[in-house]
Amino acid sequence: MRIREFVESDWDQVWPVVREVVQAEETFPYDPAMTEAEARDIWIERPPGLTVVAVAGDRVLGTAKMGTNRPGRGSHVSTASFMVAAEARGQGVGTALCRYALDWAREHGYAGMQFNAVVESNHTAVTLYERLGFRIVGTVPGAFDHPKLGRVGLHVMYCEF
Repeated sequence: MRIREFVESDWDQVWPVVREVVQAEETFPYDPAMTEAEARDIWIERPPGLTVVAVAGDRVLGTAKMGTNRPGRGSHVSTASFMVAAEARGQGVGTALCRYALDWAREHGYAGMQFNAVVESNHTAVTLYERLGFRIVGTVPGAFDHPKLGRVGLHVMYCEF
């Protein structure tokens, strides 16, 4: 597996991953009825941000986007989001994408990385982020309406560089 910058021809494989994750309604607050055009507009970062794909051969296993968390006086903190294809989960794709994003942010001079809305029931992601140096700095109770668990909290997580 390798991680590389997204190119236009990747979208045909990235879109099904994004659609699958969003329609599961368990980890991202995006509208499950979002169109392909809306998804593309949300997922493909514009410079100075970056969108990448994790690939094995010609197959996209996952994708990440990274950039500045907030403009102006908050622009010294980065953020990132990750999606992994169902058939590639549990194979280290998410870990590799997160490490890539952290390295990218450090190389670009950010002071840290903040995740604004990690669904607290997404134990795999929370554990991964904590293992890579993030800590939960707060939780908004009931801020995510999970389709099976009802309202669960959203963690704000931060990794200082």
